[in-house]
Amino acid sequence: MKFSYSQTVADFDAANSVILPLNADLTLTESLQQADKLLAGAISAAISSEDLNGKVKNQHLFLNTGAGPQRILVVGTGASDKLNAKQYRELQVSAWGAIKANAGAKVVNELCLAQSDQLSPQDQVRLTLETLTKSEYRFEQFKTKKEDSDGAECDMQIIAPDSAAQFAQSLATAQAMDICRDLGNLPGNICTPTYLAEQAITMAGKADKVSVEILDEDEMAILGMHCLLSVGNGSVEPSKLIVLNYQGTDKDSAPHVLVGKGITFDTGGISLKPGAAMDEMKYDMCGAASVLATMQAVIDMDLDLNVVAIVASAENMPAGNATKPGDIVTTMSGQTVEILNTDAEGRLVLCDALTYAERFKPASVVDVATLTGACIIALGHHTTAVLSNDDSFAQDLVKAGQEAFDATWQLPIGEEYQEQLQSNFADLANIGGRPAGTITAACFLARFAESFKWAHLDIAGTAWTSGKAKGATGRCVPLLVQHLVNQL
Repeated sequence: MKFSYSQTVADFDAANSVILPLNADLTLTESLQQADKLLAGAISAAISSEDLNGKVKNQHLFLNTGAGPQRILVVGTGASDKLNAKQYRELQVSAWGAIKANAGAKVVNELCLAQSDQLSPQDQVRLTLETLTKSEYRFEQFKTKKEDSDGAECDMQIIAPDSAAQFAQSLATAQAMDICRDLGNLPGNICTPTYLAEQAITMAGKADKVSVEILDEDEMAILGMHCLLSVGNGSVEPSKLIVLNYQGTDKDSAPHVLVGKGITFDTGGISLKPGAAMDEMKYDMCGAASVLATMQAVIDMDLDLNVVAIVASAENMPAGNATKPGDIVTTMSGQTVEILNTDAEGRLVLCDALTYAERFKPASVVDVATLTGACIIALGHHTTAVLSNDDSFAQDLVKAGQEAFDATWQLPIGEEYQEQLQSNFADLANIGGRPAGTITAACFLARFAESFKWAHLDIAGTAWTSGKAKGATGRCVPLLVQHLVNQL
């Protein structure tokens, strides 16, 4: 599906299909009046007979045998004080599902004109593009038989007032979410640290404002990144530190840094995970996927901003040379870590990446990681955890999440939690026990982020879905894109 934007309907009659909103007060908009005329009063008749009542999801498809659109779908949007984001997403999916099989080459979608006290036209544009892009997403590159995708070639024109900038941002975000989904859904035998590095190189090669640097294991060893390197000890796949640098404004402007956890497969190492659902541990690189995808959105939007993306990537496997519980390693910062559990490996790669970020003298740093199962216990699968060494910065991210409809919640990160990371033999341990697992993981990372404004996003519960609908979600790309847009 291709999307285009217009403030008003340029040529109603040229469309093959149109989608029109009907509010609960049953007022006929200009387009509804035009459609009613084409249909010889059929819409008015349906309202009179109460076949159309304006309630949410009440819809009727009219077939037009004369001039103008062949299919006219009228969709009830309910009372303006009740139409929220969840209902609006469902409306778009339902409406598209009703016409997609025979939508034709051009569809005019006016649902962004729905009356809502909770959603602006800009909000509706954002929700429309992200929702319909997701509904059409397929990951079939390893299937010999592809699923039919009705309406894939249609051009959908989104009608909304004063929303051109939002349309551009939302289109870039929606497309980036598909990139994130693709990377997350790839199997671990394809998506390795080397593969992620290759994707970054390809991305940089297509963008004038982007440079790329890939650090191999020898280069990381010279820098003292022994914590990151310890995670990949047991794997035949070499670990990588991937750095993309986008120069959207003058070089003296401090960049905003995004750091992604890129564990391309996580067995837990010597602290081996249970076998059930271990296939889903290919998703342990979704932090890296969201960071790389966000960088692509930045490129597509041509933001006047400097952005650095750092991906710390490794594969965590058990082997004779794998890191063992009780091993002590030295980080790039010089601090030593006693590794009590090799399945708490995300923080081990991120801590060296955070230290590496210091060299950019960043305006801010956000790390993104599928870090803790404890986050799922705390917040479920709907909300991303935010923890930060700067409460104002944390609230800025929460606000960006609200704007992007990418839900977050701030958790505390007080000094009292640091006591759980004490070690008898090193500067700190990599786990702090069962209590407050998400918080102590962030406290570990905070030890390596003391020189800059930093926040941690734990996306363990939001990065992918399990069960029959298993797949990467594309979160938290909307949040990250909005965060960067808010810096302009």
